[in-house]
Amino acid sequence: MTTVPTAPETAKPTRRLLGVELLTVLGLSLGASGIGALISFTGSLTETLKLGQQVATLNGSRAPGRPWLDLVWQLYYIGRGLMPVVLVGYLLVREDVSLRVLGFDLGQKLRDLGRGAAVAAAIGGSGLVLYLGSQAAGYNLTVAPSGLPDVWWRIPVLVLSAWQNAILEEVVVLGYLLRRVTQLGWTWPAALAASSLLRGSYHLYQGVGGLVGNIVMGVVFCLLYRRWGRVMPLVVAHALIDTVAFVGYALLAGHVSWLPTP
Repeated sequence: MTTVPTAPETAKPTRRLLGVELLTVLGLSLGASGIGALISFTGSLTETLKLGQQVATLNGSRAPGRPWLDLVWQLYYIGRGLMPVVLVGYLLVREDVSLRVLGFDLGQKLRDLGRGAAVAAAIGGSGLVLYLGSQAAGYNLTVAPSGLPDVWWRIPVLVLSAWQNAILEEVVVLGYLLRRVTQLGWTWPAALAASSLLRGSYHLYQGVGGLVGNIVMGVVFCLLYRRWGRVMPLVVAHALIDTVAFVGYALLAGHVSWLPTP
């Protein structure tokens, strides 16, 4: 009688493997974006134009004059931008848990929506004031949240882009990173600093205002995540903030005097 060999039990990952895993995920996602933002900001500082006269376009056209091809490219990049979240989900499943352990689920829809809306209202307004002040003082580039053509799919794509940003950042930089560094034995202050500084780093391409504002936002989000144990309300908050910024800019740019435009 032939004996079927059983699969060996999966060994518990060592701290070294968890560290390598974390660096790999960040290297494929927002950690790489942080390095790119630093390079971009260095380039901006060495330009002959002042920072306030330079432009950072967040959602630009990828096929100018060819709207259908442009739409395909936009959807492609939105989908590709979510792949690190899929990777994190896979790694958590190998840990015998899932994204639910981070509070990324629809189990508390109304509560998450209410909390997210409240956070968005509190942070969104102060963030706009910080941006306007730093841009006027010459410490920030002029941020153009939308550079898309005025076509039928512009608003839906901007909304999808806002949600993609929110899901990617909150799952990776908030839920996953804090879980892993805690497993690595980091103290809470060190974990909070790592998450907040990383969040600020990949916004540095916008200038000093983008860096400082997102570090502060990172601290607030970490504290709320620790209290609530769920990333979902913070995904909602981030998505609402970005949606208002992206869509609001597309509708108001050139029509109001207080909004800086290229």
